[in-house]
Amino acid sequence: MKKIRILFLCTGNSCRSQMAEGWAHALKGDEVDAYSAGVLAKGLDPNAMKVMAECGVDISRQHSKTLEAFPNLSFDFVVTLCGHAAENCPWFPGTAQRIHRGFDDPPSLAATAESPEEALEHYRRVRDEIRLFVSRLPHSLLPDWQD
Repeated sequence: MKKIRILFLCTGNSCRSQMAEGWAHALKGDEVDAYSAGVLAKGLDPNAMKVMAECGVDISRQHSKTLEAFPNLSFDFVVTLCGHAAENCPWFPGTAQRIHRGFDDPPSLAATAESPEEALEHYRRVRDEIRLFVSRLPHSLLPDWQD
C-alpha cells in the first residue's frame, strides 16, 4: 500500500507544522509520509519540543525549513495549518490537493500568559488538537471533516 505524502505548511515551520509532522511520524508512520515546511524558516520552538516530549514524541531532530527544501518532491496533500500560510501558499505542480485546517498559534497566545506554565497550556491545547487531526488521517483530509 502506497503511503500518502503530506506536507504540513505553516508560517515559520517552528511550532504547528512541526507538531503535525511529529504526530504523523508517531501515529501514522505506516500510512503517511510526512513533511513540514514554512513560508519562512524561524527555527524550532523550544516549547513545542517540550510539550511534544511530554507525550513521548521527540521532534528535536526535526528542523525548520522552507518549501525550497523539497524541490523534487511531489505531495498528495499540502495542509496549511494557519491563515497566513493558506494565503501565501504557492501553487504546487501535479496533483497535490491543498487543504486548510487552521489551528491557533501557541507562541502568540503564550505572549499574554501570566506564567510559563500558563504559556505551556496554550501549546498543550494546540498540540492535542493537532494530534486529533493527525490521528484521524486520512479521513480528516476530507472537505466536510469535523472534530
